[in-house]
Amino acid sequence: MEAAQLPILKSKYNQKVKNNQKVINSDCLSDYSPQDKPWDNHRSNADDVGFIYAGAQEFERYAQRIDSCSGLLRFGWSDNENGESRLALKEAHFCRVRYCPVCQWRRSLMWQARFYQSLPSLVESYPKARWLFLTVTVKNCPVSDLRETLQSMNKAWQRLIKRKEFKPVTGWIRTTEVTRGADGTAHPHFHVLLMVPPSWFTRDYVKKMRWVELWQESMKLDYLPSVDIRTVKPKVPKEGQLALDATAQALQGAVAETLKYSTKADDMIGDEDWFLELTRQTHKLRFIATGGALKNVLRVDEETDKDLVLGSDSEDDDGTRLAFGWQQVAKQYKRAPKADKY
Repeated sequence: MEAAQLPILKSKYNQKVKNNQKVINSDCLSDYSPQDKPWDNHRSNADDVGFIYAGAQEFERYAQRIDSCSGLLRFGWSDNENGESRLALKEAHFCRVRYCPVCQWRRSLMWQARFYQSLPSLVESYPKARWLFLTVTVKNCPVSDLRETLQSMNKAWQRLIKRKEFKPVTGWIRTTEVTRGADGTAHPHFHVLLMVPPSWFTRDYVKKMRWVELWQESMKLDYLPSVDIRTVKPKVPKEGQLALDATAQALQGAVAETLKYSTKADDMIGDEDWFLELTRQTHKLRFIATGGALKNVLRVDEETDKDLVLGSDSEDDDGTRLAFGWQQVAKQYKRAPKADKY
């Protein structure tokens, strides 16, 4: 772009900010775009995780990849439904290391977005569908035994979905979460979103105690495991609200809990040895599975930088980009004018 056009571009940005009644007195991303404040926290956690990996020779490559992850963010202006201009992420590079806090966050948002994008067709195909949120666990295990435990849980899940009580389930999404126990053990558990027909609450109903027995039998345990099963209560559409919107609103909590991070950042950063062993134990294990009518909803094998940006193509996108770079010492994203695109 010719230098003579730069003042025009800057004027356009300043006018958009003024029209949106924003006063920017700093160069921080969180001031330009308050809704993007979480970037600072997740990228700061990524620095901590990368530092842990850098201290272990076997994981130096992970450290290098995380170091180069999301260091530069480029935003474009996007108009919302009220005609107000706001910044929207358009370009970023992601490392896609399993335990990178930034990538875990973006992946969770991506899966949630894909689920809600599929919801209209699901509601059209299964208008009377109901939803359940299931959590199944086992006793905590030494983190050194985690791989074997997770493999046993995966096999048990395959046995469970073949049981007659599970047959009425129309579709399911299952994710794995591992948390750190206070004593340094690992606590693996499955979160599952189940889509079921109306008959589930009459003819096909499965009581909580029966779920406990089914999981115990599937896992071949000599104790009663902890199992939680909850009905996602349907919401009656408010005046002027579409039934689809009411369904999405009812599902918010269950979807967010199902598709959240596989391991919390605090657990990763709080105990370096535990975290490094967690990485070894879960290498190349899949932490998400889907089935039935929800089999292809999340498209789990599709994950590019563009997917994790979560941007949408806009007709009014003029291609200009406002850049923000990660400042490790300040632990903030700040303006990087030299990286702007015009």
